[in-house]
Amino acid sequence: MATLKEGDLAPAITSKDQNGSEVSLSDYKGKTVVLYFYPKDDTPGCTAEACDFRDNYQGLTAQGIVVLGVSVDDEKSHQKFVTKHSLPFTLLADTDQKIVNDYGVWAEKNMYGKKYMGTVRTTFIIDGDGKIAHIINKVDTKNATQQVLDLINN
Repeated sequence: MATLKEGDLAPAITSKDQNGSEVSLSDYKGKTVVLYFYPKDDTPGCTAEACDFRDNYQGLTAQGIVVLGVSVDDEKSHQKFVTKHSLPFTLLADTDQKIVNDYGVWAEKNMYGKKYMGTVRTTFIIDGDGKIAHIINKVDTKNATQQVLDLINN
């Protein structure tokens, strides 16, 4: 598992989005990218986080910021999630777990004493040169946008 840190070059990404279109991180060269990893479509915390980005999306795009969400759910699940919550940004399907492994966010988790492998909610802010500018390990799902803006605007 990768251990990325601020200043590292962001691992390359190519994956299908909710519409089945191929998306690469390199498509956004020159832009600030908020790459956020979340455990599962349409669960309470993940929905709160996605809706926070949705509700603040115009302000983010006005600053030239691109939002990309990543989970191990498939395109069909992403499409339902996007439609149900009117999400205006791209969700990437990482069904083979390559991206979560490359970014070091696929790890053992523990819920109610049961251990399992899953995505650790993490946000990476990637600068226009493709370098990791910031990593948010303790994501506040209801205030995810503000966490991002506090880092970018300081």
